[in-house]
Amino acid sequence: MFESEATKFQRAGIQIGADASATEETLLAESLAPFGVSRRNSALEMARLYALIFCFENEIRSFIRERLEEKEGIDWHDKLPPKILSHADGRRQAAMKDSWLEGEKTDLLGFADFGQLGQIIVDKWEFFKDIIPSQHWLKQRMDEMEKSRNFIAHNRMLLPSEFQRLYMYVSDWNRVIGL
Repeated sequence: MFESEATKFQRAGIQIGADASATEETLLAESLAPFGVSRRNSALEMARLYALIFCFENEIRSFIRERLEEKEGIDWHDKLPPKILSHADGRRQAAMKDSWLEGEKTDLLGFADFGQLGQIIVDKWEFFKDIIPSQHWLKQRMDEMEKSRNFIAHNRMLLPSEFQRLYMYVSDWNRVIGL
């Protein structure tokens, strides 16, 4: 009963309960407090890029999964290029053995490398050519983004010009895909 009444107040713009965003900001500030201001500022800048790359990379995985399932059926993953299938399956099997490590372990595409995602699209070009402008367009963006992605993944700071390149490429992708 309380929840249904609280929803009415929330829709009217009245806050009910604790502000989760303020709590998250406090937790973040506390976890970063031991480090210098410059390092914290760099971390926060890179966190934005990490979030962008996380969303982008996983959106590509979803795009590939949906497209291949639609075109090749539910066993689409068995029809991936053999090297990529073997690589991803090997990494998935290793993750399954690490029973202490919790997280998503069933999605085969989650174990494919970033660069392999572009290779899958090129290998299955007949299923993607109606959406992706050209293989050259795809390869150029994926190759450049992979280099930046690896910088981010290895906790190295990028220059502002690289931030802009990533934002532009993600924006291009979203426009082409229709996001």
